[in-house]
Order: sequence, then structure tokens, then C-alpha cells
Amino acid sequence: MGKVLNFGELLLRICPDAAGDWLRKNELPFYVGGAELNVATALALWGIPSAYLTALPPNSLTEQLVGYIQDLNIDTTAIQYTGERVGLYYLHQGKDLKNAGVIYDRSGSSFATLKTGTINWDEVFKDVSWFHLSAICPAVSLAAAEVCEEALKEASARQIRISIDLNYRAKLWKYGKEPIDILPGLVQYCDVVMGNLWAAEKMLGIPVPEGLADADQKDLYLQQAELSSKELIYRFPRCKIVANTFRFDENEIGVKYYSTLFTEDKLTVSKQYSAEKIINKVGSGDCYMAGLIYGFYQNRPTAAVIEFATAAAFSKLFVEGDATTVKAEDIIENVSNYEN
Repeated sequence: MGKVLNFGELLLRICPDAAGDWLRKNELPFYVGGAELNVATALALWGIPSAYLTALPPNSLTEQLVGYIQDLNIDTTAIQYTGERVGLYYLHQGKDLKNAGVIYDRSGSSFATLKTGTINWDEVFKDVSWFHLSAICPAVSLAAAEVCEEALKEASARQIRISIDLNYRAKLWKYGKEPIDILPGLVQYCDVVMGNLWAAEKMLGIPVPEGLADADQKDLYLQQAELSSKELIYRFPRCKIVANTFRFDENEIGVKYYSTLFTEDKLTVSKQYSAEKIINKVGSGDCYMAGLIYGFYQNRPTAAVIEFATAAAFSKLFVEGDATTVKAEDIIENVSNYEN
């Protein structure tokens, strides 16, 4: 098996505290992240050959960032050095990326200004057997969306396995297109699709009954997971695996989590985990995606894949940074006390 190549924008997450003490202390914590880099980091940590494709400006800051990525045992040879700036976003520690408080500063970044016809795909896809991206990539700009389509066509032509995470970030879709205008054209190339019921509705037009979210009934969610997964596979025949995550905030600092995996006309449901107090919501879904790739890359049984991915995602809720630091051999044991 070859490398897993993750494609997306490297971001710096700036974390001002809610009380504003950062102004008085002249301290502003930050983390290196981005959805696809989080996936790449987890895979490298777990012993899977991991590579990263992004665009960064040719300057001294980039040299430090690339060195940091290389120290994580991630192959950086595919990175494109172009443009003028690194993307940023601001989010209070402990909050979620879907939270209204997130502030993006990504317009005109090196990734947002990538152009089609400028990447040597023969070089980029050399020794690659799996290609991953998320729906955040085409949300950044129309140019980035066009590069995503180019990348997927090139990967597909080389018979590379392709996965996508249907991350929906409402604040990013600002260039005149809606997700439904872009994502179906990208998902048609994908073998593995991960997301949730409402993301599939928003991005792919796969309907969810009105009031389902308010019902808060697990049996109804599982029934809909099977229906939505079947519909997705019907509309996009290349797709053979559909994963849906269910994360519910129990209070300001607590959470309940489980997932489903649909493949070979069968729905598999994970164990359920819950905690009254967590540390950080950022990157949990990325860790789940990494868990899926980790399992299927190694041809593990479906039940083993979903249990590892779910446990990995839940364990990430207790890690402060954007990417997991929990080793593969520790994941199941670390969350065993949270089963319910």
C-alpha cells in the first residue's frame, strides 16, 4: 500500500480567552491545524504512511511550519509554495467550529488562491494509494473548489481510493455558490463519505424528515442513517462506504457520541460514549475520519473499523490541540470508562 495523501488548508487557530485576559497579559495561545492536517497527523502517529498537500507562501514562517509537520513524520514533498499568506481563524478554547463565535481570516490565503493547471499531479500522486479531502476545501473559494475537482479527477484516473468528510462551515461559503452547487460534483469521485445526516442534506440534497433533530430519539436517527446512506450510494454509485457521526452536547462542557457505518447493504452501529466534562471539541470529526482510513487501509473488519474510529473521535475530546496525541494502542482503553 502507498501513502495516504491529505489535501487541505493549513490553518493557525488563535485562541483568545472569553474574558479578554489575553489583552492584559499579551498572551495569545495558538494551535497548528486544519481538518486535513489533523487527519494526516493522526495517521502518522498511528503508523500509516501519511502525506500532506497544501499551499503556503514562500517565507520563513512557512519554513518553520513545514519543519513542524515533518517532525510529525508527515511527508511534505507535495506542498505547493505559492501565494502570500497562511490562513487563520479565531475560536475560544473549548468551543466548536460550528459555534457562532468562530472568526475566519482566510480570504486571499495561499490555499484560497490556488489555480488549476499549476500542480504536477504525476509528482503529487506518486506512491499514493489513498486521497483524502474535506468539504471545507471547496468552501474557501471558487478557485479552491476548481482545484478540488481537478485533484479528484486526477486521483480517480489513477485508481486511487478517495474519501471526503462533509464538513459544513456556513461562514466560509461566501463566493456566490452553495454547497449543493459544488459537492455533488466532487462526491461522485469518492469511495468513502463521512459526515452526518444534516450535512448530507445540506450538501448533497439527501432529505431528512423535518423535526428529526428535535425528536432526539436514537432509534429514529439510526433508521434515518440507513435510509440516507442507501440514498447516497444510489446517487453516487462509486461510493461504497458511508459513515455518520452523532455528537450531542449534553451541556456546555459535556457530550454524547456514537456513529454508524453503512457498507455492503448493512448498517453497523458503534458503542455509545458520554462524558459530563470534555476539554476541546475541535478536531474530533477529523480524528474519526483518520480512524476510518486507519481501519480500511489495513483491511480490518467493519465492526473493528467503526469501534476504533468512534473511540478515537471521543478520545480527541480530551486533547487540547487540534490533532490527537493519543496512540492507536491506547485509544480503546482510554475511553472504556465512558461507555454507556
